[in-house]
Amino acid sequence: MLGSPQLLFYVACFVLAESKVANVNRHEARKFPDGMLLGAATASYQVEGAWDEDGKSENIWDTLTHREPCVIAECHNGDVADNSYHLYKRDVEMMRELGLDFYRFSLSWSRILPTSFPDKINEKGVEYYNNLIDEMLKYNIQPMITLYHWDLPQKLQDMGGWTNPHIVDWFTDYSRIAFELFGDRVKYWFTINEPKEVCYQGYGSASMAPLFTMSGYADYICTKNLLVAHAKVYHMYNNEFRPAQGGTIGIVLSMSFYEPESEEHAEAAEDLTQFEWGIYANPIFSKTGDFPQVMKEKVAAKSKAQGFPRSRLPEFTPEEIELVKGSSDFLAINHYTTTLVYRNESVFGYHASPSYYDDIDVISYKDSSWEGAASSWLKVIPWGFYKLLTKIREDYDNPTIFITENGFSTRQGLVDDDRVSYYRQYLDVMLDAIEDGSDIRVYTAWSLMDNFEWLQGYTERFGLYEVDYESPDRTRTPRKAAYVYKEIIRSRKLDFHYEPDMSLPLTIDEEH
Repeated sequence: MLGSPQLLFYVACFVLAESKVANVNRHEARKFPDGMLLGAATASYQVEGAWDEDGKSENIWDTLTHREPCVIAECHNGDVADNSYHLYKRDVEMMRELGLDFYRFSLSWSRILPTSFPDKINEKGVEYYNNLIDEMLKYNIQPMITLYHWDLPQKLQDMGGWTNPHIVDWFTDYSRIAFELFGDRVKYWFTINEPKEVCYQGYGSASMAPLFTMSGYADYICTKNLLVAHAKVYHMYNNEFRPAQGGTIGIVLSMSFYEPESEEHAEAAEDLTQFEWGIYANPIFSKTGDFPQVMKEKVAAKSKAQGFPRSRLPEFTPEEIELVKGSSDFLAINHYTTTLVYRNESVFGYHASPSYYDDIDVISYKDSSWEGAASSWLKVIPWGFYKLLTKIREDYDNPTIFITENGFSTRQGLVDDDRVSYYRQYLDVMLDAIEDGSDIRVYTAWSLMDNFEWLQGYTERFGLYEVDYESPDRTRTPRKAAYVYKEIIRSRKLDFHYEPDMSLPLTIDEEH
């Protein structure tokens, strides 16, 4: 069981968080710190469309969405999506209407390198990204680029994808091209978006492309390769590009908060935390590096009991531990929700064996009384965000934090009061964490506009702008949340009482 200091941390954190979010109807507007950047985000496959235009080759989502029978809700795909490939000027216009400091987007590997390798650079693809970047900079909107947001070239997947150790070289070569092409103007880089979703959901649970179910094996192999690939790219940028380009680079982790059902389940919640995001954070941000000790012990013990000659969790060499440790200028977090966790006799045998969740031996769930979004997994738990930020500050010596995604899903409709409420509550507790000393520099709303929500297609909408998918023009219309976010950015304040006049158009402020 956990020692008393850790139990006391959970109890103290719970009491403090509950007290801080008890009164969300604040009377006073709260100011954001000077210099904090406020923006919005999307990702290439989710918005670009033009899936086979101008020399782009096929990626794993192209392949998956064209399968028969279709595996995406309502047989949707990203063939056209928001048509941002052709409508990028409208996208930048929306950024200007909101007054964004920055826009986070990702590059399509197969649009830039149609063979997957640097032997052929697709000039039309490069032109698209150059046009987007230059259009943003014309209006002082900073581009933040994610090198990999889940759309691996299909050719590389056919060779094993992230389970092939050669992915380290493939990803490094691709990243070098991106730095050479765009690094003169781009100062914020993210190597990989959400490793857990890449590895566990892609290779373990069949909930993301390539839709494999090899949990307990392939997801762990993917994890090690991904971390080494990230670290190689970090050091390449640091040594070869940073001196001239002067940018900053890191990795983006998905981080939910795992709340013990009661104090007796604190160890279970901590174990799940280490497996879910400690597996990626610990090798980079801890003083010791490497996978979390509890994870190494649990997977090794399970593997031995199951008759394996060695642990199913690959080992880092001492050189790899040093390579990965410290390989990020900041901790970038995508956070949406919180989960309850317990462990008792009912857990054992609950999960398929061997598997990732069988290795952890916990059960997690959402309280049915919690307010929900259109996405079944997304519940509104602002106190969990506060606890997460507190835990990161305590566990990793207060790293610089970029919040690279935070948002709420609805169905169609422009009056999205539940999204407005979500953003206000989560920004409120973020400001609490900043007051406590957390070093948070960036906040990113997910997302700028509705887009392809992976297996859910266009049935779940995260956008500040609603997109009309029935229109060939993919018309974008601001929701109420867009008006509210614009005022937050303009005033640099969080005001719970602000009510926008949606009868007025959302226009561009001349000073931006």
